[in-house]
Amino acid sequence: MPRQQTEATAHLEMYKLLVEKQRLEEELQSLDQRQQQIHERLAVLEGQVAGLEQTTAKLEVQAAGVAVQPKQPKSDPNFDTWTLEY
Repeated sequence: MPRQQTEATAHLEMYKLLVEKQRLEEELQSLDQRQQQIHERLAVLEGQVAGLEQTTAKLEVQAAGVAVQPKQPKSDPNFDTWTLEY
């Protein structure tokens, strides 16, 4: 059976609603701050990735200009040598 509606119960219900509203507003503000932090971190990461892409492109150009002679391993009659390419 529902409670009888009185002025006190109406005030209590209003108080509960106001507390929930305040909590939700604070949570929303916290989420906005977290979203801003995430966007800032993403911007930093994008800059770092771009810098590393430039570095690797330079290294690829340098590596293409210099031919490296692979060292021939010494053959040991006790071992079989396998070459895997991937």
